[in-house]
Amino acid sequence: MFSAVARIFRTPDLRRKIAFTLGIIALFRLGSFIPAPFVDFENVQQCLLGNAGSAAGSLYDLVNLFSGGALLKLSIFALGIMPYITASIIVQLLRVVIPRFDSLYKEGQSGQAKLTQYTRYLTIALGVLQSTTLITVARSGQLFGNSGVAECGQLITSDGSTWYGIILMVLTMTAGTGVIMWMGELITERGIGNGMSLLIFTSIAAQFPNSLIAIAQSRDINTLIVVIAVGLLIVMAVIFVEQSQRRIPVQYAKRMVGRRTYGGNNTYIPIKVNMAGVVPVIFASSLLYLPALIAQFNQSANGVNQPWVQWINDYLTRGDHPLYMALYFLLIVGFTYFYVAITFNPDEVADNMKKYGGFIPGIRAGRPTAEYLDYVLTRVTLPGSIYLGLVALIPLIALALVGANSNFPFGGTSILIMVGVGLETVKQIDSQLQQRHYEGLLR
Repeated sequence: MFSAVARIFRTPDLRRKIAFTLGIIALFRLGSFIPAPFVDFENVQQCLLGNAGSAAGSLYDLVNLFSGGALLKLSIFALGIMPYITASIIVQLLRVVIPRFDSLYKEGQSGQAKLTQYTRYLTIALGVLQSTTLITVARSGQLFGNSGVAECGQLITSDGSTWYGIILMVLTMTAGTGVIMWMGELITERGIGNGMSLLIFTSIAAQFPNSLIAIAQSRDINTLIVVIAVGLLIVMAVIFVEQSQRRIPVQYAKRMVGRRTYGGNNTYIPIKVNMAGVVPVIFASSLLYLPALIAQFNQSANGVNQPWVQWINDYLTRGDHPLYMALYFLLIVGFTYFYVAITFNPDEVADNMKKYGGFIPGIRAGRPTAEYLDYVLTRVTLPGSIYLGLVALIPLIALALVGANSNFPFGGTSILIMVGVGLETVKQIDSQLQQRHYEGLLR
């Protein structure tokens, strides 16, 4: 293992790529600490300090997680990578609705470059929308919910309440989103691994120390040791499931083209247990945030809320409530099936196999193959959806048991993204080592 790591740094090209990636990551983290114009930095720090031990969290925990804590600091990178993630998911879903998008996807590299361009435009549009919402909420003093800290109501200076101040803050935060998107693409082109994924990985990893310190402060050192031990077991279980797949054997018939024989080889279609990744968790979190967001803008000034607002405050804003947990779990299971149905098309796979002379042993080509793939996919997705729901519930259970904040490090989107990105990056380094030394990082 150590000799393999030494080979990485002895390879000039690989060493240069890793150094470039680390440099971009350092700049990304630096931008998370630079406040946007007209933001009262001292009040923001006091507000963060006053809400450090809060177990309830806020409406923006998911976005704050993906921005590495930059959102609640109102920095120039406050929106983080979230607008790009949202835009990518929207463009992917539009392939089902808009035939033009589906035809562009099937055109190959040129069509996908066009879709990437659309994703960039949509990212900027979402950046404008989200930055405007963030500034409006920050000015209203509701960014940290009903916090008792006086500084939380004065995060924006008086100059920031003018029309030119608001426009400047919106432009700054939107430009920050554009810079992050550019950084991610630079890492993909000139660094190692997928740039966007690595930036998300960095944002989540940056929250680990604060989350663990919060657990130690709210409980004791013994609780922290138990949490770390359980966390390592969870990581091992997630790695095991993420690597699990159902392999459907495929055989290709021999074809004579001139004097040459093509095909005749055996391969397989890998169907992962968790084909949907972390997207269903993001969908479910976003959908559950909507009622709380609506209720937040309908809070009564005298403290006596309407019955429906009070019901939402009691049941749909507390992560440790059983009803919230049940709805969260069921939404994740439903969205897993929905997303897998969109991203994996059995009819298309069966047609491609038939076109190139491929077949599943014991299954006729064409429609029977598509039905068999759909049959297998439906049954493999069930344990995958339950696994996603259980992993996503870990932070909420930790919130109820150990009083951790809702960004509990060993669960939910945090652990799924970190394990997935970590495995993918290690595989890329391994493949590049094998190209140069015939011996990889993994054995």
